[in-house]
Amino acid sequence: MDRVSNQVLDVLSGILIKNIDLSYLGFVTFSYVDVAPDLRSAKVYYSVLGRKKSDQEINIEINKKRKAFKKYMSPELHFKHVPDLRFYLDESFTYGDKINKLFHEINKNKTKDDSEHS
Repeated sequence: MDRVSNQVLDVLSGILIKNIDLSYLGFVTFSYVDVAPDLRSAKVYYSVLGRKKSDQEINIEINKKRKAFKKYMSPELHFKHVPDLRFYLDESFTYGDKINKLFHEINKNKTKDDSEHS
């Protein structure tokens, strides 16, 4: 399943570069694809740098392009069924960024406390 998911990810990333322009939303990249075992559906996770709209607006706009992505995928995938796509914001980047900021704050406070006690 990992091989299939990676193949779908590669194809979708190529389509995003060559065929479907989402630059009006920001810089969109696909980070992960989870294909169902029956190959009929896939969850596609994306991230956006330099957002030009809210997360909700971006999600609606990307999901409006589901049929277009599927149409472009069809000739490139040699599956019996081309999976139906659903796009989801990949929260892991945002979560990782939050964790880094918290660590930075902790270190800053620790350094401040150490200097006050010296």
